[in-house]
Amino acid sequence: NQINKSVHKYKITEKYFSFAVSPAAERLRHILGEDDSTPTPTIFTEMDTLQHEGGELEWKESARWVKFEEKVEEGGERWSKPHVSTLTLHSLFELRTCLQTGSILLDLEGYSLPQIVDEIVDRHIADGLLAPDLKEKISYVLLRKHRHQTKKPIHRSLADIGKSSNAASSLFTDQTQSRSMNDISDTPSTDQLKNKFMKKIPRDAEASNVLIGEVDFLEKPFVSFVRLSQATTLGGLTEVPVPTRFLFILLGPPGKTKSYNEIGRAIATLMVDDLFSDVAYKARDRDDLIAGVDEFLDEVIVLPPGEWDPKIRIEPPKKVPSAEMRKSVLNLNELGQMNGSAGGAAGGEDEDLPAQHELGEELKFTGRFCGGLWLDIKRKLPWYCSDIYDGFHIQSISAVLFIYLGCITNAITFGGLLGDATDNYQGVMESFLGTALAGTVFCLFGGQPLIILSSTGPILIFEKLLYEFSKNNSIDYMELRLWIGLHACFQCFVLVLSDASYIIKYMTRFTEEGFSSLISFIFISDAIKKMVALKYYPINRGFKPDYITSYKCECIAPDQGESFNLTDMDWTQLSKKECEKYGGALVGNACKYVPDLALMSFILFFGTYSMTVSLKKFKFSRYFPTKLRSLISDFAIIISILIFCGLDCLLELETPKLHVPTEIKPTRSDRGWLVMPFGKNPWWWYVASFIPALLVTILIFMDQQISAVIVNRKENKLKKGCGYHLDLFWVGILMAVCSFMGLPWYVAATVISIAHIDSLKMESETSAPGEQPQFLGVREQRLTGILVFVLTGLSVFLAPILQYIPMPVLYGVFLYMGVASLSGIQFWERIKLYLMPLKHQPDFSFLRHVPLRRVHLFTLVQIVCLAVLWILKSTFLAIIFPVMVSVLHCFTFYSSCTLFYSILFYSILFYSILFYSILFYLRFKKNVLTITLALRNKNIPSVKTSCCKNHKGTERIFSNYN
Repeated sequence: NQINKSVHKYKITEKYFSFAVSPAAERLRHILGEDDSTPTPTIFTEMDTLQHEGGELEWKESARWVKFEEKVEEGGERWSKPHVSTLTLHSLFELRTCLQTGSILLDLEGYSLPQIVDEIVDRHIADGLLAPDLKEKISYVLLRKHRHQTKKPIHRSLADIGKSSNAASSLFTDQTQSRSMNDISDTPSTDQLKNKFMKKIPRDAEASNVLIGEVDFLEKPFVSFVRLSQATTLGGLTEVPVPTRFLFILLGPPGKTKSYNEIGRAIATLMVDDLFSDVAYKARDRDDLIAGVDEFLDEVIVLPPGEWDPKIRIEPPKKVPSAEMRKSVLNLNELGQMNGSAGGAAGGEDEDLPAQHELGEELKFTGRFCGGLWLDIKRKLPWYCSDIYDGFHIQSISAVLFIYLGCITNAITFGGLLGDATDNYQGVMESFLGTALAGTVFCLFGGQPLIILSSTGPILIFEKLLYEFSKNNSIDYMELRLWIGLHACFQCFVLVLSDASYIIKYMTRFTEEGFSSLISFIFISDAIKKMVALKYYPINRGFKPDYITSYKCECIAPDQGESFNLTDMDWTQLSKKECEKYGGALVGNACKYVPDLALMSFILFFGTYSMTVSLKKFKFSRYFPTKLRSLISDFAIIISILIFCGLDCLLELETPKLHVPTEIKPTRSDRGWLVMPFGKNPWWWYVASFIPALLVTILIFMDQQISAVIVNRKENKLKKGCGYHLDLFWVGILMAVCSFMGLPWYVAATVISIAHIDSLKMESETSAPGEQPQFLGVREQRLTGILVFVLTGLSVFLAPILQYIPMPVLYGVFLYMGVASLSGIQFWERIKLYLMPLKHQPDFSFLRHVPLRRVHLFTLVQIVCLAVLWILKSTFLAIIFPVMVSVLHCFTFYSSCTLFYSILFYSILFYSILFYSILFYLRFKKNVLTITLALRNKNIPSVKTSCCKNHKGTERIFSNYN
């Protein structure tokens, strides 16, 4: 609200000062306001200076601009680093004077440099700016050969060495001789065509050539600004084969070399300025150009000479103000202040303000039956073919391998936990097949194929509670689960057909950031917990080097009552496997510890994470060519996994490996691949399952749609639209299919989906030297998701290869996923502000408009809410996590939503809480009754043995009573 008030005040001030527009801005309003659908091409500017080499005249390239300036270093062997051009204010005023007094030729018809030079000189003579007898000398100078930085210096013959600097004057005797000595070819040379610098210049670029020099036959400067009617390739004039559109020529009497160079740098800098280049293309006369210079002067920021060193080259900024903002008349003047003040050059920065949480038309309430679903289908259908062939890119290979490893690790972990919770009615095999089936179908037909489906923690808790409830009440678990899935599918259909996903548009940044941060922290904590637990490779914490002689492990023979005689065997010489095979017992305090295994596991864990982070940032390093850096960055995770898998194989330590099922069969032998809907439970359970299905629907709806909002946020620049209703429709169908097959239920996985998007981000391939590559969006396609889940299904056949991957390496990938998904979350950036002194805090746009204490207060409220959700997640109450997320934004929802959806939302909320209460009561009913009866009879031991052994909570209750 504080931000919105500031912006509103800013707009009022803008409106109030709208009358105070400078004459230059008023003139540019008409120039730039003309309707012209043709975009202004990018300008490549080259500045050449006239050199006198032992009597020879030649133009030598001294600087170039695409966006930032590059100079030829004094040694002449290399280009300088790109840097921001620092101009003197005096040079800009001198440039303005040159444009006022020199000749201006706009839309000149030119086809070759000699013809253009003739036109320029004739115009000067016609305007009385040049004596006719100097025409040949000027023409001769302007037609000298241009030596670019890519060419080697010209080697002169011995006959040329003795010529003086003014010997060229003897060559001006006749026109024919001067023309014959024209060194500029009409076509680009081989060096120009092979110049690799062309990769840095956009294809539609045009050139601006600046020629600066001093000659001894002029008494006053010769200045000309030329704009050709059509861009023309002028042979060897330009370093690269780019057609020339503009020419600026400044020749003057000797003694002012530095001043001429500064004027040339000034016009070159102006030509690559987005605003002035627009003016140069659309100018109708001299006054328009001068108005462009005046407007540039209005925006110039002067640095005090005693407070900085002019020799320092300013590094190009990571982000520059938007050209569109500068082209508006108000931004050209009153709002173009300095250093990001209330309406300053921060105009570009203000684009980063946290705008209202805007979502597209995808969540527009249609008011028609199935209206939202129909619009989603119409929106996504035209893109379906491109969703396939857009995936054929080398970047997709990296994304597939990365997400595949994340998915199978998640499937194994979740499958193992689910098997423990449901007595193997659902296990690792079911998790693999369910992931492959649900993910493939969703990526083929879903509205947003970049979303990755997976099982979530709340669903796992629900499955555990449902199994315990079924077991305690003698109800068939799989049949009850089937009917819950069918009811949940029906309820999802109702939400889809009634456009209920519309309520997600009221999801605020507060809720979205809290949800995504929590999921990221869960990934990070789970990865660390799995390493700290050390189930397979415990650390010998009590090891003492002084007592190393007492550490041993021996194989003891079993009892003599065995059916076969092993008395003659030397048990002390048996290996561990042989000892366990023949029924022996391992005795000793060194039996369960393996030297170096724990340390090696942590090296693999943190090594995979740290190398992945380093290689991801390698794109911005200074080593190797750009394409190689990008390739290494795209395949960072795969490279890290391969390196540390190779290290593990090299050391041959028995670190815990990835175990994948090798047979396609149910985990539990007494169940099949199809669940029958009738016959095992009373008929009324088929109806009563509608109530727990409401809970599942909330779990599915909130997890799916919040994750979809995060994936579809405008920062990702998605162009093909999304389909919230279509996504929920297919999730509902997959709920029913997985219920019939006895497979886990699946919903959008936030962290893996964000990782999928990050692995498919695109950047501009051609960028000006010094300019940061621009984020273009995400490679939107279905192919990577399909391949990920197909490979997941085929993992059973890849088990011989996958068994060489250490689990600590995959846990390192999990850690990277969690940490990487925190980047770009404003909540996380605000948390870090607590630890930063005021002077070291980044220049965030919200800190310019909102007092820091309010920012800290807002962040503190988010931290408290996050802590509450974390506490709930850490207990069996994790099942109500999506409901608590709903509560976070219920106030916004209540104030903005229609009455029907308010009633629907709170009705579902009420029935869900009622169901939790009943479930909680049934879970503890048996234990509470047992404790009560035992306490009445004062039979304390029976309480402890009969009930408390099954649940830590009741054990704590008993301990408190005792």
